[in-house]
Amino acid sequence: MKVSKNSLTQKQSNELLGGLKLRFEKNMARHNCLKWDDVEARLVKKPEKLWSLAEMERTGGEPDVVGFDKKTGEFVFYDCSAESPKGRRRLCYDRPAWESRKEHKPEGNAVDAAAAMGVELLAESDYRELQKLGEFDLKTSSWIATDADVRKLGGAMFCDRRYDNVWTYHNGAESYYGARGWRGSLRV
Repeated sequence: MKVSKNSLTQKQSNELLGGLKLRFEKNMARHNCLKWDDVEARLVKKPEKLWSLAEMERTGGEPDVVGFDKKTGEFVFYDCSAESPKGRRRLCYDRPAWESRKEHKPEGNAVDAAAAMGVELLAESDYRELQKLGEFDLKTSSWIATDADVRKLGGAMFCDRRYDNVWTYHNGAESYYGARGWRGSLRV
């Protein structure tokens, strides 16, 4: 069986599903009204989404189910790693920001990295919902989806949790830091 670039072998799929199931069962407070069998059945029918989850996992995101959209029938996954995923730090916000850097360019940017994985950056509202499920980004911060008006002026938004509060900040979109990454969401 030939495996395409954005798909997993049967063995990889089985290993990923096993790991996701363990995380799901260990963190029932994130999704106490949902059943793993329903999630798994949906994932098996959507191999491209399973590949995206594998990418979230590979880059340190520890994806987990955080909800179910009754209107669309989709399960919602967020990166639930305690800190901003290690494999997604030191990136500026988007390609125009990356291109604007004359020197010391980062390896890439958050928006393109998310698109390449088939996921979306968390919106501020998503980030605040995630923080209701636990304490995330106590030592790091995460880029979030930024409105076009802010982006047009050269800025981008990021969030973190400090002093038992969730904070939203702005920074130049071309900036990047060792402790700032990004978190993604995926609908399946």
